[in-house]
Amino acid sequence: MTELVTVPEIELHTGIRMPQLGFGVFQVPNDETEAAVATAIAAGYRSIDTAAIYGNEEGVGRAIAKADVSRDDLFVTSKVWNSDQGYDETLRAFDVSLGKLGLDVLDLYLIHWPTARNDRYVDTWRALERLRADGRVRAIGVSNFEPAHLDRIVQETGVVPVVNQVELHPALQNRAVIAANDALGIVTEAWSPLAQGAVLGEASIVRVAERHGQTPAQVVLRWHLQQGRVVIPKSVTPARIAENLDVFGFDLDADELAAIDALDRDGRTGPHPDAFHG
Repeated sequence: MTELVTVPEIELHTGIRMPQLGFGVFQVPNDETEAAVATAIAAGYRSIDTAAIYGNEEGVGRAIAKADVSRDDLFVTSKVWNSDQGYDETLRAFDVSLGKLGLDVLDLYLIHWPTARNDRYVDTWRALERLRADGRVRAIGVSNFEPAHLDRIVQETGVVPVVNQVELHPALQNRAVIAANDALGIVTEAWSPLAQGAVLGEASIVRVAERHGQTPAQVVLRWHLQQGRVVIPKSVTPARIAENLDVFGFDLDADELAAIDALDRDGRTGPHPDAFHG
C-alpha cells in the first residue's frame, strides 16, 4: 500500500490549523465532484475548498460522507456569493451551504468577493462573526479582498480575517495584497495557483523542473509553499491529483525562487468582482 503524503499545516492567527495544500473544485460539475473529491481524499488531501456559486457543494458533501476518514481530520471551506451578501442573507446562505454539504460545522467560511459597489461586505462580515461565535464555523476569512477592503472591516469590526484567498501565480503575484495580509497576520491562500496551466511552459520554470526531476506544476506549487502560502490546485485527473500533492520531497534554492519571482507581469488585483472565479 502506498504511504499517504503528510501535508504540513499552517497555524492561523486564531490558533486553528489548516493544511497548507488543499483540493479545489472550482469549475468541477456537481456530478463529477464526488468522484474527484473521493480520489483526492484517498490520495491524502485533507482540505477541500468549494463555494456556493460553484454549484457542487452537494458533491463535496457526498464524498465526505462516504470517505474512510474521520470528519475531524478534514478541513472544509465554502464561500458566500455576492448576491447573498448582507447580514440576514448571509446567515440564510450559510444554512443552505451547510445543508448541501451535510455538515454540522464548517471549518472555514469566506466572503467570496467584497463587491464594494453594493457596500454590504461589512454587514456580511458581521454575519460571519456571528456564525463563528455560535460555533457553526471554526474560522472566518475573505477572498479577493484588496488592502482597502481589509482595512475597512478591521477598523469597523475589530475582527481580522484568518485567510485572504486571492488569485496568485507566477505571472500575477499580487504583492500589495500579500504585504497587507502579512501586516495584519492574515494567511495568503492562492486560487488558480498554476494559472490554469498558462505559466507551466515558462522557460525558467521548465529549467527548474528539469533540474529537480519534477514537473513544472510541482515546481510552481513548491514555489508557493516555500513562501508560506496555502494553495488549492484543482484537477479531475487522478494522476494529476496525486502529482499536485507530491511536492514535499524537494526544495527550491534562493536563485530558483527568484527566477520564478521575476515572472510577475503586472500589479493588477485580479478579474472584475462579478467574474465567476475561485
